[in-house]
Amino acid sequence: MNWTKKIYQGRLALLSAVLLAASAWGVCASSAQAAPAQAATVCGTGDHGLLQKLQTERAASGASPLSFSDVQFLSADTGRAAGNGFMIGTSDGGCHFQEIYEGQWNFKQIDFPDNVHGWALASVKDTAASYLIATTDGGSTWKRMTDTANAFDSIDFRDSKQGFGYSLTSTYYTKDGGRTWRLIPTPANTRGAEFTSASSGYAVVVAPGAGYRIMKTSDGGATWSLSLKSAFAYPESGRVYANGDQVYALLYGGSGMSQTSYSLYASSNKGRSWSRVIAQDTAGGGPAPGTGAAQLTTGPASGKPGNMQLAGNSAAFLFGFSPAGEKVAVGRTYNGGKKWTNLPAIAGYDGLISFTGVKEGWMAVRGQHASSLYSTGDGGATWKLKFAFKGTEQ
Repeated sequence: MNWTKKIYQGRLALLSAVLLAASAWGVCASSAQAAPAQAATVCGTGDHGLLQKLQTERAASGASPLSFSDVQFLSADTGRAAGNGFMIGTSDGGCHFQEIYEGQWNFKQIDFPDNVHGWALASVKDTAASYLIATTDGGSTWKRMTDTANAFDSIDFRDSKQGFGYSLTSTYYTKDGGRTWRLIPTPANTRGAEFTSASSGYAVVVAPGAGYRIMKTSDGGATWSLSLKSAFAYPESGRVYANGDQVYALLYGGSGMSQTSYSLYASSNKGRSWSRVIAQDTAGGGPAPGTGAAQLTTGPASGKPGNMQLAGNSAAFLFGFSPAGEKVAVGRTYNGGKKWTNLPAIAGYDGLISFTGVKEGWMAVRGQHASSLYSTGDGGATWKLKFAFKGTEQ
């Protein structure tokens, strides 16, 4: 779940987001102002009673129960979470949630660069084909961008017009809100890419039998230069995460027995130099890919790597989950990867994170009997339950 790295800064931006949320979700501004005392004293947690009819209908028909597939917040207070046929949102930090959407779309990824314009990768009901859809009213209504399915694995919109679409081997760029796309040239054997602008980007490249290469471009893919060379006999794939000077390369090894071997490399100078942060070997996945000494031999939850979130100039968070161990956790750094800490785990099978700052973040977790949303105000050290679809065997 490419989860987005959009950060609202300043009180003006936060106020704008909250007001836009009220408009987009059909919440009357005057009524919101009329009951400030109740909002301050009554803060619901757990099951907020939303989508009860849809839950009942799905249970009666034998369909999969409601479950979160993505979560994205624009600030600590304002954000959305979506899943199979629904989207909900909050503008007060999870004290209250509103139903934004209920319908045919099963959301795989949502991406809102602001509180009005949004895009998503979604399928119709339980079909396999994935479509790019868009909204201009905060998520209440959606329009399919093309009549045919797309091959994107993830999307990343930087504003209401410019965005990127990624598959394992290709990168596409749009400057008209997703109506048209152009292919950005990437090196042969690319197995994951990340662009921070139309000109600047990184790619994970597999050299068969020789290992990984992290390549970078500053001219829109016309030319590429070597950033990191990492030996590994059996390369699989990788992900790059970039924000300003911060760049992280997450290199995947083998998988087996609900385990995945992986390495995490960090750069604090746009890829000019790298340090190995995590190198996790597993019995089921074999040795961790790459070379060089690592700070840690296990990642968060001692399990599989999930999505990353980068915040500010030096903070980064990695989600980890262990299906066999039934736990999820977050690892973090506040100094560009020089010191990495794996934080305490909570119960769950898998999930993903959305951080809006160095302390504030949200996590969607799928557990044995619930699909839940948690928030943190201390950088992932502790988590508080905010919403749960309970009584659902996953």
